[in-house]
Amino acid sequence: MTFSLVGKCGRTGMLGVVVTSSSPAVAARCAWARARVGAVATQNVTDPSLGPLVLDRIASGSPAADALDRVMTGTPHAPFRQLGVIDSQGRTAAYAGTRTLGRYSSASGNDCIAAGNLLADETVPSAMVRAFERRREDHIADRLLDAVRAGEAAGGEQGPVRSCGLLVVDEVDWPVTDLRVDWHDDPISELGRLWQVWHPLERDYVLRATDPAAAPSYGVAGDE
Repeated sequence: MTFSLVGKCGRTGMLGVVVTSSSPAVAARCAWARARVGAVATQNVTDPSLGPLVLDRIASGSPAADALDRVMTGTPHAPFRQLGVIDSQGRTAAYAGTRTLGRYSSASGNDCIAAGNLLADETVPSAMVRAFERRREDHIADRLLDAVRAGEAAGGEQGPVRSCGLLVVDEVDWPVTDLRVDWHDDPISELGRLWQVWHPLERDYVLRATDPAAAPSYGVAGDE
């Protein structure tokens, strides 16, 4: 039903999540990231509360694996959940309960971990990892999009995906990129198109929040 990758840029420290699913609005429930802390994908039969709980544990000093273990040990209905986690040091962890749907697997790599369920092929996560690792000088969002495209090319889900999302955090306390395609016949391609629109504006919107007097105009009628 879902495949995802959480990752870190070793060059900039940015963290992010990319996720796609046959379900609508997948990123609203499954993508979580916090600047200078980590990123989490919560999927399968999703409990959205688990992402913030894991990030809270990491923020308190636990590495990814310990944070995930503590949260999943204490949560009800754990057999239904699947998660992938990365912390700000690039340490990763994955969890898949016994009630994870269909064919499922996970794969970890340098500064990333991918996971999926109801997969057409168990190699989907490893294909995502290889794609994310390939262009380490690129913006993390481009690398995350490379990963989800590679997952689709490796077989993706057993059925067609309908929604997709991209979440990236940097030095500020809110996401610098939060793009979602909530229902579409080709959500991965549409997400890539949205990123091309947003990418040139990403830093401008951060500057508008942190130093508005120095920020560029919006380029719309009446804005001088």
